[in-house]
Amino acid sequence: MSIKIEHLTHIYMKGSPFEKKALNDISITIEEGQFVALIGHTGSGKSTLIQHVNGLLKPDSGKIIVDGVDITDKNTNLSFIRKKVGLVFQYPEYQLFEETIEKDIAFGPRNLGLSDDDINKRVKRAMNMVGLEYDKYKDKSPFEISGGQKRRVAIAGVVAMEPKVLILDEPTAGLDPKGRDEILGKIKDLHKEYNMTIILVSHSMEDVAKLADRILVMDSGKCILDGTPQEVFSEADTLESVGLAVPQVTYLAKKLNKKGFNMSTSVFTVQQAKDEILRILNKG
Repeated sequence: MSIKIEHLTHIYMKGSPFEKKALNDISITIEEGQFVALIGHTGSGKSTLIQHVNGLLKPDSGKIIVDGVDITDKNTNLSFIRKKVGLVFQYPEYQLFEETIEKDIAFGPRNLGLSDDDINKRVKRAMNMVGLEYDKYKDKSPFEISGGQKRRVAIAGVVAMEPKVLILDEPTAGLDPKGRDEILGKIKDLHKEYNMTIILVSHSMEDVAKLADRILVMDSGKCILDGTPQEVFSEADTLESVGLAVPQVTYLAKKLNKKGFNMSTSVFTVQQAKDEILRILNKG
């Protein structure tokens, strides 16, 4: 399911002394099945952009076409669109409310009018995909588990709706390194298992380098870079000029090269750095 954004502009508090152009004439096309990372400093327009894709915000001008449907048209049934485009907000565990994990995850599918059997199948599959054993966790309260597990429950609740597009706004915010790695691993699995289009909002260059096929860089309401991780991270000067950076291992590779190593300049992940160092040592 493709997403086509055409000349999108959004202005907060228009006509007031606090008027701010959050999005400024953005045009982007996201193809079905892509894993796209959206990066940028705070206030760059990332969250505003993804809320338009889900229909939560209306643009001041421009269009958003999801699966051939213009969702900015006043006659469009947005509830139908939101079944196709799932949005996981930052700190989604604050939205948990049911007495058991199973009931919380089943809430969305139940509102779709599915049979009990279909709901149960979706809940089991979603829990399995986020790494929560059904029999072990289904009757537990979502308020009596760890922060990382709560995050998984919240993501499972959206996954159980089986959207074609999954948007995640800083899904690892506030988690410890282990919890972050577990959540990111499950998101990668979701992309493979469901062939979902994934849009991941993140501040972590290391995370997006490992996961994304494509990176969009936002600054002051505009998309200033759009390309593969290799293409985007090769623009270190541009990234640094807007308060971002390339992954830490890329800086490490540059420092090692100054010491006489001959490492590739396309090193963005720890695994790539490891492979490069082993290649150089074995060659020597």
